[in-house]
Amino acid sequence: MKESRNHLTYPPLKNNAVVLAFGDSLTYGFGAPIDFSYPAVLEKKTGLHVINAGIPGEESREGLMRLKGLLKKKPDLVILCHGGNDILRKRSLAELKSNLLQMIKLIKQSGAVVMLVGVPDFHMLGFRTLPLYKEVAKETGVIYEDKILTRIELHREFKSDYVHPNEKGYAMMADAFIEVLKENKLID
Repeated sequence: MKESRNHLTYPPLKNNAVVLAFGDSLTYGFGAPIDFSYPAVLEKKTGLHVINAGIPGEESREGLMRLKGLLKKKPDLVILCHGGNDILRKRSLAELKSNLLQMIKLIKQSGAVVMLVGVPDFHMLGFRTLPLYKEVAKETGVIYEDKILTRIELHREFKSDYVHPNEKGYAMMADAFIEVLKENKLID
């Protein structure tokens, strides 16, 4: 990893790269057939091996405990989309931020690149990404995507229920992540 004028640059992912999609039900693909989760769509569209490590209902403190074991799989990239359940259950935002920071530290120590996905504040009318995600991305210098979940949440036709995307929404997530990976020159 080297620093360019505006952002960090990473070596491109190899064809045999392993991507760990780590999170809760938004990663698991709740609300759509499992073949339409964003990790499955991402794998189909990129040809990379994508591990779906999403657990519905999981809070960030549980994810933090689970992450170490998954990092033993030696992923090259981790897409971190966590905290939705903390937000929905009105858990401490300070604890959520701390858990995300610790997760990113563990991922970086493993040698993997991190893409943090900003999660909306589901309690806010009109939805917008919870500001702490931008703070975490800035503090840690990780790749950051903060628009797609908010866009999905604002449009009923992309959701299977109040919170979860449908097949179209998960495809949009995969496409947004591919775009960010291309912008950061991790894939062509």
